[in-house]
Amino acid sequence: MNMTDVLNPFITSGYVSQEYFCDREDEVKRLIKNINNGNNTTLISTRRMGKSGLIMHCFGQSSIKKNYTVFFVDIYATKSLNDFVLLLSKSICEQLKSSGRKILDSFLFSIRSLRPEISLDAIGQPSISLNAGNIKRPEASLDEIFGFLNSSAKPCIVAIDEFQQIIKYPKVNTEALLRTYIQKSPHTRFIFSGSREHIMGEMFNSAKRPFFASTSTIYLDAIAKRKYIEFAQENFKKGGKKITADTVERIYDLFEGVTWYIQKVLNMLYGETARGKSCTVDSVDNAVKMIVDSNRYVYSENMFRLPDKQGKLLIAIAKEGKVTSPTSSDFITRYALLSASSAQSALGGLIEKEFVTRDENGYRTYDMFFEKWLKEAF
Repeated sequence: MNMTDVLNPFITSGYVSQEYFCDREDEVKRLIKNINNGNNTTLISTRRMGKSGLIMHCFGQSSIKKNYTVFFVDIYATKSLNDFVLLLSKSICEQLKSSGRKILDSFLFSIRSLRPEISLDAIGQPSISLNAGNIKRPEASLDEIFGFLNSSAKPCIVAIDEFQQIIKYPKVNTEALLRTYIQKSPHTRFIFSGSREHIMGEMFNSAKRPFFASTSTIYLDAIAKRKYIEFAQENFKKGGKKITADTVERIYDLFEGVTWYIQKVLNMLYGETARGKSCTVDSVDNAVKMIVDSNRYVYSENMFRLPDKQGKLLIAIAKEGKVTSPTSSDFITRYALLSASSAQSALGGLIEKEFVTRDENGYRTYDMFFEKWLKEAF
């Protein structure tokens, strides 16, 4: 792909190509080594650090494309095992379209419990409809899906993003069910990625859980600052523009190396910088302000919908930046919160709604742009 194919090289949604992907060389090597050695992988990081991009980048490597059939499914929006089965089936269908009609038909025949219907669109491409109402026994449909994977001519790789979502499914112990199927699938490699670090850690590191000691774990940290400086300057140069090293460093430090936020600000600065001109550190704060301002109505609506106790705690956490103990007496007093028990209850609600996230360093606002708006607005 050439630079002319993309108007802005700093991609903020999805994966385009290797040309627009920054570094992660070591992680890609580790992931490919796990796959080739027959090991399943758990990929853990904070959200927006680039897990999905890393997986798609790995899938784009010639050694993977040549030797494996790959599937990617993001289950973040699923609420039940039925949703999981339907979304996994749809994702496999979509990704098999480019593999030829024969293999697609083979999969559709395998999932007879979903009664797939196939038609051709205006340009002759297959359009597939799966009937969710036919999922009476999702375990039976899973059996069909895994049967297809295990009979595939080439070994398969299945990447399941936001994997921690399965613990919210009602009734069925999905962890144990999936672990049983995966144990019986030596022909398929699995990548389980997730952004709820403490939940993913518990799922794969606790001896009480079905997936204990069943994968190799990769923790995705921030890309090295020097790599991001090189990446940004190279892509500005290709567009006939310049960006100073201290500008990239300022963005990196401002967002603690989290990939998506850096990409978002670089995307804005690239668009605002004319050909032949240089982007300097003076432009960063204005770019961030423009991004935050563009979302202020969404942020205001979010705050309006939050219960009063949760809203006050969220503001306090945002102002603090990172909080080790949101129920400590010092924190409660400093931000005039009601009590430790009230803060504990509010904290649980904010984590559940994903306004607040937790890692080994404590609690912080999930969205860094939202955090900046909260600091300014309250």
